[in-house]
Amino acid sequence: MAYDPLATVLTERLGCSVPVIQTAMGWVAEPPLVIASTNAGAFGFLGVAVMTPREAAEKIKLVREATTAPFGVNFHMFQPGAAEIVDLVIANKDRVRAVSFGRGPDRKMIQRFKDAGILCVPTVGAVKHAQKMVELGVDMVTVQGGEGGGHTGSVPTTILLPQVLDAVKVPVIAAGGFADGRGLAAALAFGAVGIAMGTRFLMTQESPLPQKAKDVYLKAGTDDIIVSKKIDGLPQRMVRTPLFDKIERSGTIGMWLRAMEGGLEMKKRTGASWGEMIAAAKGMTSHGGLSFMQAMLAAAAPTLIQKAVVEGDIENGLLATGVVGGRIDKLPTCAELIASIESEARARIAALTGAAPASTAAA
Repeated sequence: MAYDPLATVLTERLGCSVPVIQTAMGWVAEPPLVIASTNAGAFGFLGVAVMTPREAAEKIKLVREATTAPFGVNFHMFQPGAAEIVDLVIANKDRVRAVSFGRGPDRKMIQRFKDAGILCVPTVGAVKHAQKMVELGVDMVTVQGGEGGGHTGSVPTTILLPQVLDAVKVPVIAAGGFADGRGLAAALAFGAVGIAMGTRFLMTQESPLPQKAKDVYLKAGTDDIIVSKKIDGLPQRMVRTPLFDKIERSGTIGMWLRAMEGGLEMKKRTGASWGEMIAAAKGMTSHGGLSFMQAMLAAAAPTLIQKAVVEGDIENGLLATGVVGGRIDKLPTCAELIASIESEARARIAALTGAAPASTAAA
């Protein structure tokens, strides 16, 4: 059998045909996108971190019914109902191949997933965080460079990726700035086992965003994509919207008011008690390195993103994106996207090695 450069540890362990992960964007990584990306040959993560346990159960069921391929679930330990969601994931271990997380579980929880045969694939933005996750027993790490959307660091992918590859002994997935087959070929050349993409999947036909939101993303150039610390005190990369500009001008009092408003909205949406909300915030302060106000703002941010990406309310919502969004001007289907990534990656690798693309060689 001919050597296939796109058959990596990622495809072997996650059960997909192309080493590409569709990341778990809140309000975007809903069943239609996960189903489409998974059926196209990528590995899709369902964004459960913004769902109640009941919503998560319903949407896991939808994905199970619409695809025979394995898929992943993203969550964090400080969301209301986290313990129930962990039980739900493990109950679906026959189909849920992996979990992803940022604010993640401890060693005991990771071992519980491993005992169930579920791979732990956290996303990290620093070498020390990758080393810590490996120490806790995770199976792979996704490394997001500063080009990535939402919460992001300052170190570019081209610097951070080789640093992490040198620092850990588990398979590494590259994220931050990827959108095509050239990026996949480059990541594999660095030594990664594949790439993870959020913004590129967000801008597909199956993405559940209202067209009004998609139009803003399509029109945004790289100069319209800004990093702010005012949203929750940590660097976040967003498309400029009227609300984003207002937040940038806000002071401490404005940030506290936004935190309280977001807390009320989150309480209403999830049905959590004030005790559960405060406990979640305290968990984020003690384990997530956030101040109490940052934790409350972090809880509020999803409701602001929801306004834009679910309701299409651009005036009062936020649009997370990676810098790569500034060069994306088309909305392909997931099948078209993955097919183009695969063919382009094979062509670039063949051009570098002087060999015929693997698909041609195997024919």
